This record gives sequence, C-alpha cells and structure tokens, in this order.
Amino acid sequence: MNVLKLAEDIINGYRIKREDETNFFITCYLDDLCKGADIIRSKLCGNNIDLCSIINGRSGRCSENCKFCAQSIYNCTGIKEYGFLDEEKILAECKHNERRGVHKFAIVTAGRAICGNDFKKALSVYKRLKHECCIGLCASMGLLTSEQFKQLYEVGVRRYHCNIETSRRNFPNICTTHTYDDKINCIRRAKEIGFEICSCGIIGMGETWDDRIDMAISLSELGVKSIPINALIPIKGTPFANIKRISENDILRTMAIFRYINPEADIRFAAGRNLVKDCGKQAFKSGCNSAITGDMLTTSGNNINDDIKMFKELGFSVEKVNINE
Repeated sequence: MNVLKLAEDIINGYRIKREDETNFFITCYLDDLCKGADIIRSKLCGNNIDLCSIINGRSGRCSENCKFCAQSIYNCTGIKEYGFLDEEKILAECKHNERRGVHKFAIVTAGRAICGNDFKKALSVYKRLKHECCIGLCASMGLLTSEQFKQLYEVGVRRYHCNIETSRRNFPNICTTHTYDDKINCIRRAKEIGFEICSCGIIGMGETWDDRIDMAISLSELGVKSIPINALIPIKGTPFANIKRISENDILRTMAIFRYINPEADIRFAAGRNLVKDCGKQAFKSGCNSAITGDMLTTSGNNINDDIKMFKELGFSVEKVNINE
C-alpha cells in the first residue's frame, strides 16, 4: 500500500471502513505515514490549532476500577481527594486560560457520574462561565442521563467528553465496573441532545495495534469531532504501574493512523506529550492539530505560552475561530 497515494484518495473523499484491510498501517514506513497524515491534516483541517484546558473539578473516591486511573478507590495512589471545587476557583481558572488564548475549557469530575448537589453546582458554575467568559465550554462528568445532558446544554455547554478508552475487545481488560456499551450509549445520549463529542482513550496499556485501529474506526463510526489521544504514564499504585512505556515511534504511528481514519476530526495530543521529544513537536507534523494545554498541567512539560510559541513556529494559527454559541 502506498500511504501517500492513500492520503490523496482520502483528501478526495475516500474513507476507511471497518471492513477494509488496515494491516499495512502497522508495517509501512513511518516517515511516509506521518507525511501523509500531515498532508491530510493540512488539506482537510487547515492550520488552526485547537487548545483545550481542563480543571479537575472533583478528585478521587471514584467507584470505578479502571486500571490506569489514580482516582479509583481500587488503586492506592495517595492522590489528593476533594469534593466539587468552589465556584470562584473554577471561574478564575477559566478566565486565566481564556486570557492566555485557550479555545476551550472543561470541568472534569471523578466518578461513575456526577449527580445531586454536585451536579447542581456544576450547572451553576457553567451558567456563570457562559455569561462571564468567551470560551468554548466542555464537560467530562461520567455516564450522564439524557435529562442531565439537556440541563448542561441549556446552561451553555456544547461539547461532552467521554472516552471509550480502547477497543470493544480489550475494554474488559481495562475496566469491569462499567462496560464499553455504557460508554457508547452515553455518547449517543449526548449527541441526541446536540453535543459535539470528544472521545478517544489511552494507548500503551498492553493493547495490540488491531485494538488501536479498531478504536479509531469506532470513533469514525460515531462521528466524533475531537479525539484526545493519551499515552499512558504509568502511575505507582495502579495495576499498570510497571508497564513498559510506549515508544515515541509508536505514539507517532498511532497519531498518524488516527488521522487517516478520522481525516476531518481534531486529533488532540493529551497526556504523555513528554514521551515525545520537544514536548510532542513531531506529533504535530504527523496529523495532530490540537492539544490539551494549561499552566497547571505537568504531563506535557510546556505551559500555555510555551505551547503557543511552539505551534506558531510550526506554522499553526492559534486564533480563536470556533467559540461555541
């Protein structure tokens, strides 16, 4: 398979389907694959970079047994635990990110789903964020009901994040307290209300290349707009604490494959950017066009200003072009 010719075909409208042969992605020359992915990104997505920042709105005591997670009650990681953050603190963090040029801001909460008083607090703070800030609003709050999605939408949230984590086949090796279909059904409920979807997962958890490709195809079938790819950072106290870290070349190959399979989506480098030299710079020449950033994050090695400087040097525009209405 000539992957550069395939890139041209994708630009001209061809789309990779589940029934297609995809093994060539695993063995083809990496430089050609990354070059083709960058061409697809440039032609179909342009040179705009999309920057999202998150705040951990509620930490720890999560009932789910995800093997990668520091916040699960099943894992002994010593993480700081706290209830839903004070509204003023969240508002101040959002305004800080807006001033720095970030395009989207998300509140993330640990747990199977946010509910009760905590959900009321979330609605209250999102209402203020919508009124006082000019930034796209995203939420990541677990397996919500249709009614909860409706309420979030009414206060101004327009994107919802729910990772499928891995392939359907591999999901039970990652988590057993909820299912792959729980995730898919949550995404579909959010889409029915009108949300754009942000979803992907984590690579480097012992999955196969077929699992990664399957996940990319599943996201394409779901019509996911934003695809945050996380490279596992093994955490002491989790079942994956001693897993071998994924290589830089495998990260770049994964990013490029996801671009071929999801040519018009935002391929977002999330956790693990410090596993690629220069804070992930090569990934943004291999199909990526968006990132998680922030001055409070530690996984990338960059702060917001560093990231914006890097993206400008790479020829990307960081202007705000798609703030949610």
